[in-house]
Amino acid sequence: MLDVHRRIAIMGAPGGGKSALIAALAQRGWKTVTEAARMILQDPGGMELRDKDPIGFALAMLERDRATFAGVAAGETVIFDRGLCDIVAFLRLEGLNVPPEVDRACRDLRFDAPVLHAPAWRTIYRQDDERIQTWEQAVESDAANLKAWQDFGYKPVTLPLVSLEERAEFVEQLLETAA
Repeated sequence: MLDVHRRIAIMGAPGGGKSALIAALAQRGWKTVTEAARMILQDPGGMELRDKDPIGFALAMLERDRATFAGVAAGETVIFDRGLCDIVAFLRLEGLNVPPEVDRACRDLRFDAPVLHAPAWRTIYRQDDERIQTWEQAVESDAANLKAWQDFGYKPVTLPLVSLEERAEFVEQLLETAA
């Protein structure tokens, strides 16, 4: 494992395999962070917050992401399941303006390269209690996420559509060469 202070984000489509990849990387010894949105949705009232107050939901994600981002210690590499720019994509998909504090966080709290893109992948896509999007909405969300990250100056690297083991190996090799 590398002894470099880095914050790496895996972004992309709902159901694109991000959480499974995060879990596989954690099993390989990498420090990882669970997706803020999913944690909030699992909290009592989380789904209601998303449905009735999307700005409040976005700000709750921002609060969790900021705290986690700040908690990365010197010398650590931490891999995040999603990141700040995903909040921008969510708001854009909802047809809402991005609050200044979200925009500022995306500009000031920078993830390190490579930002990894888990594209929409029909073969593995499944809805669940928190992943409520249809396949078509997942594809739309993927495009919005990719655009949001690019709008903030990132150049995401798209993950291959291969087995979980091969994806984890791809990420490890990429992190080792990017150090």
